Amino acid sequence: MTTPTIDRSKLAAPAGNRLLREAGAVRELPRLVWRSPSLLRLPRGHQNVMTIPGYGTNDAFMLPVRSKLRMLGHRCRGWGLGLNGGEVELMLPRVTEQVLRHAEATGGPVALIGWSLGGVFAREVARDEPDAVTRVITYGTPIIGGPRYTVGARTYGKDRVDEIADAVDERNLIPIRRPITAMWSKNDAVVDWKACVDDFSPHVENIEVESTHVGMGIDPDVWTVIADRLAEDG
Repeated sequence: MTTPTIDRSKLAAPAGNRLLREAGAVRELPRLVWRSPSLLRLPRGHQNVMTIPGYGTNDAFMLPVRSKLRMLGHRCRGWGLGLNGGEVELMLPRVTEQVLRHAEATGGPVALIGWSLGGVFAREVARDEPDAVTRVITYGTPIIGGPRYTVGARTYGKDRVDEIADAVDERNLIPIRRPITAMWSKNDAVVDWKACVDDFSPHVENIEVESTHVGMGIDPDVWTVIADRLAEDG
């Protein structure tokens, strides 16, 4: 799929009043039910998988996709670290340890699936520990800027946002050597979709979906992409 050309000068944190659009996430549930017959035909696989939740959520939020992946034969678990409080630098060593433990327990590397900020953790673990990771799948994840282009930017303060953005830029100079699938939506009212497009990693595909930021968790299109990519690895 063709990666869109991104004008970085037009990136901005979504306006707070756009959050009302996230109410559209309720539409994903009937879509999920309507698509149930086709979801039954998704390819099966036997991958080791870990899901990583977004900011302010825990493993319960990603239970639906984990349950579906288990039905398809994958060995799937959550990150097991409770609420994602957003402290990437503090939490990254613990997330890395969880991934390494899962890889050891299951006898092979792990596919990482991250929603929103959870995808940031997934990318950084893959960057640091490529031998423990098969692939990275993210949706609604800011690839650049940290919180700068999210509705959460206002809670950090400008100096802290600038500090995090500089750290992200520095990390992105180190390429991720595992396949990446980055999903994004123009209906996302939490993260500027343009910040979710990865146009610099060497092994990346960018896929547009149509759900809201919250709705991606139960978007049948997102689930289909995840199942298809995991099946590619066997």
